[in-house]
Amino acid sequence: MADPSSYRPKPGEIPDEPGVYKFRDEHRRVIYVGKAKSLRQRLANYFQPLTSLHPRTATMVTTAASVEWTVVSTEVEALQLEYTWIKEFDPRFNVKYRDDKSYPYLAVTLNEEFPRVQVMRGQKKKGVRYFGPYGHAWAIRETVDLMLRVFPVRTCSAGVFRNAASAGRPCLLGYIGKCAAPCVGRVSPEEHRELAEDFCDFMAGRTGTYIRRLEKQMTIAAEDMEYEKAARLRDDIEALRRAMEKSAVVLADATDADLIALAEDELEAAVQIFHVRGGRVRGQRGWVTDKVEAVDTAGLVEHALQQLYGEESGEAVPKEVLVPALPEDTAAVTAWLSGRRGSNVSLRVPQRGDKKDLMETVARNAQQALVLHKTKRASDLTTRSRALEEIAEALDLESAPLRIECFDISHLQGEDVVASMVVFEDGLPRKSEYRRFQIKGFEGQDDVRSMHEVISRRFKRYLAEKDRTGEWGPVGDGDGEVPGGGEVPAEDDGRPKRFAYPPQLVVVDGGQPQVAAARRALDELGIDDIAVCGLAKRLEEVWLPGDDDPVVLPRSSEGLYLLQRVRDTAHDFAIRYQRSKRTKRIRTSPLDAVAGLGETRKQALIKHFGSVKRLRQATIEQICEVPGMGRKTAEAVVVALAAAAPAAPAVNTATGEIMEDDGGGTA
Repeated sequence: MADPSSYRPKPGEIPDEPGVYKFRDEHRRVIYVGKAKSLRQRLANYFQPLTSLHPRTATMVTTAASVEWTVVSTEVEALQLEYTWIKEFDPRFNVKYRDDKSYPYLAVTLNEEFPRVQVMRGQKKKGVRYFGPYGHAWAIRETVDLMLRVFPVRTCSAGVFRNAASAGRPCLLGYIGKCAAPCVGRVSPEEHRELAEDFCDFMAGRTGTYIRRLEKQMTIAAEDMEYEKAARLRDDIEALRRAMEKSAVVLADATDADLIALAEDELEAAVQIFHVRGGRVRGQRGWVTDKVEAVDTAGLVEHALQQLYGEESGEAVPKEVLVPALPEDTAAVTAWLSGRRGSNVSLRVPQRGDKKDLMETVARNAQQALVLHKTKRASDLTTRSRALEEIAEALDLESAPLRIECFDISHLQGEDVVASMVVFEDGLPRKSEYRRFQIKGFEGQDDVRSMHEVISRRFKRYLAEKDRTGEWGPVGDGDGEVPGGGEVPAEDDGRPKRFAYPPQLVVVDGGQPQVAAARRALDELGIDDIAVCGLAKRLEEVWLPGDDDPVVLPRSSEGLYLLQRVRDTAHDFAIRYQRSKRTKRIRTSPLDAVAGLGETRKQALIKHFGSVKRLRQATIEQICEVPGMGRKTAEAVVVALAAAAPAAPAVNTATGEIMEDDGGGTA
């Protein structure tokens, strides 16, 4: 635990200007990012006596080891930079909303020659128009099915589209009138794009125009006694109205707005967003967050706005955003939103009427989401906490091992020897920090030596990072203080680095020999503050360095279950890597060593000669006869095959027969 006074900037060092600041821990990780109208006033608040700080703030400043800042010209720039850094560094003490599900969107790929209507999840793509999010994918498909009568836009995949174009026949939707069949030229690319844009306009809420247009066309057709056409238009109008009924009118003035509501307690907060377009609810989504920093409702609203609109632009940012409380710097946030949209955005708290009533509905949804989240999480969080406590008690650790690293060795009869490292933090896997190793120090099968090598290599990297950053201390003038302006070497940017952070517990897959090898590797490096244990598969016994008897955890122990999960994850990760290396090795060919010989000419050589063996027997002149092969390349092929020639013929050990290599080789 650090004393905040040890890294407090000197008086007058902090500028009295807008800016963004970062707190870093002893490992140079960015643990908190904040912004301020006045850096001097805001940062002074963090260096009060600990007893006067909020408990979460006190935890943050005692975890930190340095602070630095960047001056900007306006509060809007500070807001944008804060969002960028939170996204980049993922600080542990910043509020970060996490989606409670992956929401599907109705997407129109306007970036293609023939736009396609489809269901999309995940990150948004440039040039694609999105509508939603929807609660379920089937809701999108029902809506699209109704609208294809009026807007017969392409919905097929690229492969189906190409096959239909080459065959000259459209798919079923083209025959039943639910696709304009651009694949066979029934409509031009321009006509099909116009259909797609009309579809987008309707989905965006401009529904009255199309309904009135179709009603007028139906009336004219009836007057002209074109009754079949009039009936078809009547059915189209009915289909559009049914599609509109799926999202009921909630605001009578055809408002485009997003409504954001919060439900919170001391530890967590849930946010719900209703997307209203054309007065109708077109989408809904929800997030949940841990309140890891001292933040009020206004602060939670600001974080939600940053996450919701940080990557959006244009019409994806509505004209009006309704919130339960205004952010501290409302003017800066409003200016930032207006910049994202490209026109004015109204940010306000609804006071009366339909909008206030709808906000209450959104708030009820947020409250239900928070209750549901707590119900689901309670047992999981309690179980993980109990598991870590049981491990700490069984292994006689000073505190619960919040970061556990597990290592496993994998090979196939001594070949392709590899190792894996998996990381669990707070009892959950942290896949971004998994690592793989190739055993380089020796050849053959020796799990103990392999474990020693892997542990040594992993923690040598840790020590190298430690040395590079000056014993994890703050970068400054040597007295524990960071100069004004936060000058930091470029490589110390707070991003996660490989092997940079030490675990509290190292787990190895194995018994006494593997544990002893791991402990010896750490001792050789002078590391004595990291615990080591091993989990043997046979009886699921936990081995500690130097102990003749294992620690036996009860079969029902949550601690044992967590150790098993960590060990099994490392084992599976190592097996996958070992198999991929073996597959790659099997698929290699002596021709791979020939510079400039591409895959096409490799296949041409194998096809011409029938096998690698026959190619090895060919002369340079014979190789030159293959189309595309010059003499220089042919000479390189002969040299490569000669260098890779087998020392002795393969023998069938069952019959003693010499194996002939006449089969098709792998290029």
